[in-house]
Amino acid sequence: MKYLLAICLIYSLSIASYSQQTDSLASDTTIVAKKVDFSIMPYMSYNRNLKFMIGVIPMGMYRLNPQDTISPKSLSGVAAVYTTNKSYFVSFFNKIYLDEDRWRLVAFGMTGDHISQFYMDDIDAPGFYDYGTKTTFVMVGFQRKIIPHFYAGLNYSYAHHYTEYEDDVQPASTVETNGLQITTLFDNRDDVYYPTEGIKSNLKWISFPTWFGNDVEAQKVNMEYNQYFSMRNGEDVLAARFAGKFGLGDIAFEQQVTLGGKDIRGYSEGKYRGDGLIAAQAEYRYNLNPKMGLVGFFGMGTIYGSDTESFDWKLYPGGGIGYRYRAFKSVKFNIGLDAAVGKDDWGFYFRIGESF
Repeated sequence: MKYLLAICLIYSLSIASYSQQTDSLASDTTIVAKKVDFSIMPYMSYNRNLKFMIGVIPMGMYRLNPQDTISPKSLSGVAAVYTTNKSYFVSFFNKIYLDEDRWRLVAFGMTGDHISQFYMDDIDAPGFYDYGTKTTFVMVGFQRKIIPHFYAGLNYSYAHHYTEYEDDVQPASTVETNGLQITTLFDNRDDVYYPTEGIKSNLKWISFPTWFGNDVEAQKVNMEYNQYFSMRNGEDVLAARFAGKFGLGDIAFEQQVTLGGKDIRGYSEGKYRGDGLIAAQAEYRYNLNPKMGLVGFFGMGTIYGSDTESFDWKLYPGGGIGYRYRAFKSVKFNIGLDAAVGKDDWGFYFRIGESF
């Protein structure tokens, strides 16, 4: 409870400070349109695994070509986060829209030390065991519009993981991967940052071939289907999502997926992990006014390929509520905080943009 109160207090003070800054700018009629809409956001969250998390996220929206009003504004930023279980993460992110939205570019990089836990039951003392992974990850890619609303592209990712396990329940490991991703996207949403109607459907084939510098060959298929429905005469949005992540071949521990986060909120212990997952959820986005809103969400997920076979193909529900605040004046782009409950688990989630 003390962590929850601390999160709410710090978050409220940060939003109040940000609100005063934007109101001050709005009252100054001499301000002209800026080339970069810049904002510095606080990061506060808590879960049962990483514990209390605090950080800062400076980010900006802009147009590379001011004459191109068809492309959505591009987004770039940096995030630095420290947690009270002594994990840390530093990352950068870029989404670039070019040539009247014919080209979409993405670049992401992250380095950090992730101290977490996983569940083992095939040993003398089954239960949670800590592990620490030092990770460096970089991904760059592009998509090109082929026909209206349909894009195809290619991504490259590099990852280096060094993992140590509590009580040597598994030997320390170093995993280095080079991945190629073939991507397709159907996107007819009315807005990329806050859609009120339309569909976004992604399909990614991710390959880790041995000829590309990988020790073992593996494949992953990620798919998602999001649909948005305008509600309450256009004031609110009902969003629905189906997602699947399927690991094929020799999936390393660091390449496994964990139930929680985007699919499904309410699981933060890291207990349910495996080679793949399937999840479906819905979220209602209620706008109190142009700056603030509330969300309510519920979903169900399952996993397969877990080291604990009894976890496979069980249904895991998760749901909760959240708060949203508009981060930029010129574009409806929200930040927020969600509280969610799952099966014998719970968590808080800081959001940059919508959950999906």
